[in-house]
Amino acid sequence: MDHIVRAVADNDHIRAFAALTKDMTEDARIAHNSSPVVTAALGRLLTAGAMMGAMMKGDDDILTLQIKGNGAMQGLTVTADSHGNVKGYPIEPLVLLPPRESDHKLDVGGAIGRGTLRVIKDLGLKEPYVGEVDLVTSEIAEDLTYYFAQSEQIPSTVGLGVLMNKDNTVRSAGGFIVQLMPDVKDATIDRLEDNLKKISSVTDLLDQGRTPTDILGMLLEGLDMQVLDETPTFFKCDCSPQKIEKALIATGRAELQSMIDEGREIEMECSFCRKKYIVSVEELKKLLSRASTS
Repeated sequence: MDHIVRAVADNDHIRAFAALTKDMTEDARIAHNSSPVVTAALGRLLTAGAMMGAMMKGDDDILTLQIKGNGAMQGLTVTADSHGNVKGYPIEPLVLLPPRESDHKLDVGGAIGRGTLRVIKDLGLKEPYVGEVDLVTSEIAEDLTYYFAQSEQIPSTVGLGVLMNKDNTVRSAGGFIVQLMPDVKDATIDRLEDNLKKISSVTDLLDQGRTPTDILGMLLEGLDMQVLDETPTFFKCDCSPQKIEKALIATGRAELQSMIDEGREIEMECSFCRKKYIVSVEELKKLLSRASTS
């Protein structure tokens, strides 16, 4: 089952997260009928969202990751809460690109292109926290490493990976985030760097049957790792008829009246899970009445 493992090491001078997200990524692939390169990109961002969501403390905290690029995929959006629930969607799900010539892997960076990464944290304050950086490689893991250093001033290492089967199903998916806390010693940094050199790739480790705890053990070897907890994580959308109604009311009275004047039901689709909602003319009239009195 998909899950996130949270750990500390070196007397709390290191905090680390690792996740298995195969089922989550496959559920997203099915929902969006995405191509292999898009599935790889979305799976990486979903994995990052799951782990970054686990960093938040409030029950109602919400994290949003947005990537916008000039490549064929155009962009991705992922939203996560602090309970392991994650959802996301690509703007263009059916991008087809040849593998990279350098290593014959899926060309996620080429599909995304140049652009920006935005991180939005709604922590229940008056205004959400928003951090934005330019994409460094558009491979997502390196871009998040750069984001943590630039926007949050937290030295971090991020590893993300998705491995696809030949039939376009997800073979494995997961990742890790390791972060250095203030006053960490140089010897600790040196040991961590040595450990990182021994890691080939996330997908290789997962394909070998390594668990998130195993991966953290390799990353934090010799640094007195302590596992704090293990949390299930899921691709889960919270769309509902009520949310669709609110979205329609938000379009305004004029737009609602225009829909009613057309005299036919409308179909609304959730961007995150592609679930469709049918709204009849009579229901539109009721929404117009609510919009008029609000």
